[in-house]
Amino acid sequence: MPATEKTVRRSLLVASVVLLSTALTAPAALAAPSPATSPPAAPPAHTPVVGGERLGKPGTQVNLAAGVPVLPKELSARSWIVADAETGDVLAAHDAHRPLAPASTLKMLFADTLLPKWPRTTTHRVEPSDLAGVGAGSSMVGVKENETYSVHDLWLGVFLRSGNDAVHVLAAMNGGVDKTVDEMNAHAEELQALDTHAVSPDGYDAPGQVSSAYDLTLIARSGLQKKDFREYCSTVRAQFPGETKKNKKGKRVRESFEIQNTNRLLSGDYDVPVYQGIAGVKNGNTTHAGATFTGVAERDGKVLLVTVMNPRKKEPNEVYKETARLFDWGFAAAGKVEPVGELVPPKSVADATAAPGPSASPGQAGGTGTGSQPVASAHTGGGADGMGVALGITGGVLVLLAGGAFLVNRRWPLPDLVRRRPRP
Repeated sequence: MPATEKTVRRSLLVASVVLLSTALTAPAALAAPSPATSPPAAPPAHTPVVGGERLGKPGTQVNLAAGVPVLPKELSARSWIVADAETGDVLAAHDAHRPLAPASTLKMLFADTLLPKWPRTTTHRVEPSDLAGVGAGSSMVGVKENETYSVHDLWLGVFLRSGNDAVHVLAAMNGGVDKTVDEMNAHAEELQALDTHAVSPDGYDAPGQVSSAYDLTLIARSGLQKKDFREYCSTVRAQFPGETKKNKKGKRVRESFEIQNTNRLLSGDYDVPVYQGIAGVKNGNTTHAGATFTGVAERDGKVLLVTVMNPRKKEPNEVYKETARLFDWGFAAAGKVEPVGELVPPKSVADATAAPGPSASPGQAGGTGTGSQPVASAHTGGGADGMGVALGITGGVLVLLAGGAFLVNRRWPLPDLVRRRPRP
């Protein structure tokens, strides 16, 4: 968008905010017309598509123009999206809202919902009932009954090995699978991830369990606001506690073993090099879902999110290869291509922006992930120019003006994004 047009748009929006703030502080008789003169509200013609109308259209959506690189030819995914993680601009997409089985990428929603519940030092002794219901053939990190683990250990198992056993233990700590799934669905609604319906907490195939490339990108963007989430999803390898056994001397000892991240753009593989600037997020693969992946990467000050779901091409690591091609395109196109939509903020931020009040809560962006309340009930705001600071200011006018700035800039920065650590 040209600088002049941006300036005009900003001026109009700020002017609208000032006028609205004046109306809020004016006497009631002047703030709104009387009921007798108010026209009846017309029902909406249709339900708008979250993120913009073009994202609801079938096929590939991109604004190709002079100077914009063409999209990669070798893309077989049923759905994909490329977005700017900070501004929320969707640079290109293909069937972005198509409902598909998410596999273990759904663990991003699980983590974003439950991470704030416990400090990482909290410990839990695993009961046999904690592991009940883990699906046959699930990916496992190696959690053992009657052993004690820290929450930090369990989250490493979730993010690095996609351990469904670790997921079920955390869900048990949270009051059970059913309660956890209910909270995940409530949090998805808060994020405006309306294509998403969780049935299992770990992404294991289940009837009716779906998400979309758009929703998984929203969920990843929300998770990346949390320091612990960023740390876990960017960790390449770690030590995980093993089983307590007697050694040769008859002494009971508990050794650890190494686990490695199964995100191949982060850890690399024989046919996939580590991607420059990669910093997470989560991969998945089941019989029904096929391969799914959401990644975040930074290059030259730009932070992009890419989600790829179910490539038709079934070669090994195809989901990572297509993701890498889309990252390459996104970094080359950033600043040149006109967006086709946007990643919307959470519902609480959108509501506060539209109708703020002095009772609104401060934002949680960039938190440590050690709070006591579920994310679904928290107001999640932006960073430096988001809602976090603005909503802490008393007075409707100042809050409203801060909300206007959020609308103008459409920024939800990723504070201190964890870069990929050098591999040992």
